[in-house]
Formats: sequence, C-alpha cells, structure tokens
Amino acid sequence: MDIATLLGLIGAFAIVMMAILLGGSAGMFLDPASVLIVLVGSTFVVLMQYPLSQFLGAGKVVAKAFMFKSVPVDALIDEIYDLADEARKGGLLSLEGKEVSHPFLSKGIQMLVDGHDANVVKTQLSKDMKMSFTRHDEGAKIFKSLGDTGPAMGMIGTLVGLVQMLANMDDPKSIGPAMAVALLTTLYGAMLANMVCLPLQAKLENRGNEELKAQSLILDALLAIQAGQNPRVIDGMLKTYIPEKKRLERE
Repeated sequence: MDIATLLGLIGAFAIVMMAILLGGSAGMFLDPASVLIVLVGSTFVVLMQYPLSQFLGAGKVVAKAFMFKSVPVDALIDEIYDLADEARKGGLLSLEGKEVSHPFLSKGIQMLVDGHDANVVKTQLSKDMKMSFTRHDEGAKIFKSLGDTGPAMGMIGTLVGLVQMLANMDDPKSIGPAMAVALLTTLYGAMLANMVCLPLQAKLENRGNEELKAQSLILDALLAIQAGQNPRVIDGMLKTYIPEKKRLERE
C-alpha cells in the first residue's frame, strides 16, 4: 500500500470537508444534477476519446497508484550482486529456482537459465519494458483527460444553472436551486480535476518512470551476468542508477 497516495487523497477531501462543516451544513453542497453533469458527463466524454477496453483498463492501472510496491534501487543492486557472484561461481544454471524481489528480474533469470541468446533476451525484455510503460502512460492519459474534462463540464453545468435561473426570475423559489447547480458544478469539476484525476495522472507517470528505471537496471545486469562479467564490475556499472550523493554514501 502506498501511504502517500492514500494520505494525500483522504487529507485533501478532509480539509475541504472541514471547511464546509465550519461554514454550515454539508447538505447544501450536495446536488444530484451537478453530480450527473460533472461525474457522469465527464465519464462519457472521456469514453468517446478512447477504446472501451483501454478506458476500462485504466481501473487496473490506477491500482498501482495505491498498491505498487517498489524495490529500492540500492537493495536491487545488492540482490543482483549476489546473483552475479553465484552465477560466476556455479554457472547460470545455479540461478534456477532462485527467489527474487522483482518479477521482471525473475523472468530474465529464467531466460538465462533456459540458455537464450543475448539478443533474444534483450529483444524480449525490451519489448516487455515498452509494453509496461505504455500501459502506465495510457492510464495516465485517461486520468489527464478526466482532469481536463471535469472543469469544462463544471462550466457547462454553471451555464445550465444560470439559464434556468434567468428563465425563472419571476419565481423566487426556483432561483436558489438553479444557482446551486450553477455553483456546485464548478466546485465538483475543480475537485474532480485537482483532487483526484490530475494527482493520479502524476502518480501513474512517476510509477511508470520508476518501473522503467528498475527494468533498465535489471536488463543491463542480466546481460552482464550472461556475459560472465565480474560481480564487482557489474556492481560499479549499476551504481550509475543511484544519485551521486547516495552513491558516495554507499562507498
């Protein structure tokens, strides 16, 4: 579980809710018409922009914003050093059945054990890296589209409410509900964009870049292990993935 994502989401809504409760009743901020225009309307607008399978797949991708468990780069390098040392002493077959922390590393080790050529290993794993990054990118784009559409639908709702209000100026009782739609759709659109969709887009982009970095490190390591390079040489090569300050601390 990613505590930062969960705390950020809950904290943002909690602050807004506190401000609402301090100013009066929360009931006045609930309006079904505004919910329909912003939430349901934005969903259908974004649905027009993407294939159905890709739109529905965003739900699986967004789970990574909450459930993604990253492996620290320095810990990954230490793990690979041990694997490289074992492979150098006992051969690639000695790595068969080894439990590792990263599924991409596990797949790569199995390819080495199976005796695949270096070009095959590089081509297959590079393709996996590209497809994994694409899935994150597609999910991020959908949430960006929702973040862009939400405020626009809020503005449409505002115009709907103003038209209803102006068309019924002779009926004072209708002015309040129409004005509520006008204002609450703008509020809902801003909240949808800035408190949910755009933060999730940024988190998915970060996850994609983080996973791509780890996979690039693993691919470099696997090719070096397959080539029989010295574990110390491999360790030094992989340290380039660590920021210079942390690199000096490790040394």
